[in-house]
Amino acid sequence: MLKVIGILLVAAVIWRVEVPSLLQKNYKKELVVFLLFLSIGVGLGIVQALGKPIPNPMDFLTFIFNPLNDTFFR
Repeated sequence: MLKVIGILLVAAVIWRVEVPSLLQKNYKKELVVFLLFLSIGVGLGIVQALGKPIPNPMDFLTFIFNPLNDTFFR
């Protein structure tokens, strides 16, 4: 639980440093992308801190491209 609180505190500091400058410069799209990536990073960090397995993106790509590879290169 302490790891989760630490991750949330670090995310809050990053938010506090970055968001005001993005708002001041009126960078709406950049703010949305920043918040999206920050949320994904915090979510994955919390999942990892709780000891849950995080799926490997390469497994998904292998699942998609193996049948295509077999079809075209037989």
